[in-house]
Amino acid sequence: MMTSFNREPLPDAVRTNGASPNPWWSNAVVYQIYPRSFQDTNGDGFGDLKGITSRLDYLADLGVDVLWLSPVYRSPQDDNGYDISDYRDIDPLFGTLDDMDELLAEAHKRGLKIVMDLVVNHTSDEHAWFEASKDKDDPHADWYWWRPARPGHEPGTPGAEPNQWGSYFGGSAWEYCPERGEYYLHQFSKKQPDLNWENPAVRRAVYDMMNWWLDRGIDGFRMDVITLISKRTDANGRLPGETGSELQDLPVGEEGYSNPNPFCADGPRQDEFLAEMRREVFDGRDGFLTVGEAPGITAERNEHITDPANGELDMLFLFEHMGVDQTPESKWDDKPWTPADLETKLAEQQDAIARHGWASLFLDNHDQPRVVSRWGDDTSKTGRIRSAKALALLLHMHRGTPYVYQGEELGMTNAHFTSLDQYRDLESINAYHQRVEETGIRTSETMMRSLARYGRDNARTPMQWDDSTYAGFTMPDAPVEPWIAVNPNHTEINAADEIDDPDSVYSFHKRLIALRHTDPVVAAGDYRRVETGNDRIIAFTRTLDERTILTVINLSPTQAAPAGELETMPDGTILIANTDDPVGNLKTTGTLGPWEAFAMETDPE
Repeated sequence: MMTSFNREPLPDAVRTNGASPNPWWSNAVVYQIYPRSFQDTNGDGFGDLKGITSRLDYLADLGVDVLWLSPVYRSPQDDNGYDISDYRDIDPLFGTLDDMDELLAEAHKRGLKIVMDLVVNHTSDEHAWFEASKDKDDPHADWYWWRPARPGHEPGTPGAEPNQWGSYFGGSAWEYCPERGEYYLHQFSKKQPDLNWENPAVRRAVYDMMNWWLDRGIDGFRMDVITLISKRTDANGRLPGETGSELQDLPVGEEGYSNPNPFCADGPRQDEFLAEMRREVFDGRDGFLTVGEAPGITAERNEHITDPANGELDMLFLFEHMGVDQTPESKWDDKPWTPADLETKLAEQQDAIARHGWASLFLDNHDQPRVVSRWGDDTSKTGRIRSAKALALLLHMHRGTPYVYQGEELGMTNAHFTSLDQYRDLESINAYHQRVEETGIRTSETMMRSLARYGRDNARTPMQWDDSTYAGFTMPDAPVEPWIAVNPNHTEINAADEIDDPDSVYSFHKRLIALRHTDPVVAAGDYRRVETGNDRIIAFTRTLDERTILTVINLSPTQAAPAGELETMPDGTILIANTDDPVGNLKTTGTLGPWEAFAMETDPE
């Protein structure tokens, strides 16, 4: 049953994603919770479901509509829960199924929906399906991507892997299993074997599990790397680079492996699988939300997959804008970038869904560093607050559904770790060992700088609720420390200080969320990029009927003067700004201050 919200839906006369009537989520805001770092109630150093329930009033007051939970299923926690060993149970680290039912009930009382993370490209190697799959005579034998050793090589020895693919977490993407005498594919950790979606029994089991959760009361799924489920094979079912395959693999890179992504992302049966899922799980249900994490998906493909006429997903997370400061070869290597480059990527996503489909808007999540440290300024209080607000305006004023990651509404920053033993993230630790110790392509000093800038643990430090010893994440006298260190700046950045401060980052986010709820132009107005003549300034308009809202952001720590089209825009009324004295009329004032950002409704010409 659809959860009731304390807001008005968009009128059907306003076009959103092309559906009729408009979907309930078209003027909603989603808040992502990383459960192990949100709120600990039992003093074990890990957040839990009861902790989320205890903070629902905070989330309802912020104004968000949907809570997306990173995985809380039973798991060995090799990759912090993205390695699932039982889809129909809660890991004891987070609580019980009863705790989950209580969270659902209490969230629904407050008009909040709960969306769970769905990880079905792979399972844990401790899942019963995988254990059974080790037996070639078991019905589960073909549920994963099993392959024999390369002919002429001793199984389990270097060079015997079926092809040269590397794992995104470092090392080979193949792991030898002595019990079966074959290798299995894992695009991520060796404890995360890829499911074989070519097998109809696999898909049936996944759909049955999804229906089980929806029947229990959850409101939808965020689908982890869902665009990697269809692999490219030749006519005989061989992967690229396998002996006898008709498909040629890519060359190996500097780490000694080839890249599987072009052959695993957006594969030939991607649309078929997603449409089948929609029919088997969601048809006949109301009030749900589906969003897919979409590595390898272009903006144009986003339009197709999210077009309601095609019956696949409601929205996707695209990543081209998140790589604007990284080289294509490695997320750990910087490249020069400008705010104009960032808006170019965002504009491509916006333009692609101008007619059909929908966009997911995000700058932070559990896999990305804190955006205020990445693209803002965390070196001073003034710079941090102003740049956090500028980035919030960038997030919330585009067309689509904004996703706020826990602590983003406070302006939380990177952890600034300085030693490898402070990290907990498997990807970061493996990358250091492979790039520094195994291949020597990076020095320890330069790799540590890369981890401090881009490492995923930057987003995973405990939520900063107050200025107490452990930031209110757990009790100050807890018997054990949090699973990962609390950011020392929690004494300066925390919810307790910001909630009642009208000038705080929190209050700014709250106002932006309210604008999306109440202003159809913000929720669904057409997007158009405005040329600024300055690569540090981002500007765009949102237009609906006779109304236009202009957003202008100086995404830099220095003054910036606009030129060209931006100077010719009509004056208007400021709706929201991150400074006390916003420029407003660019034709007469001419210069934007550091990190200055505002949105104004322009006067009709």
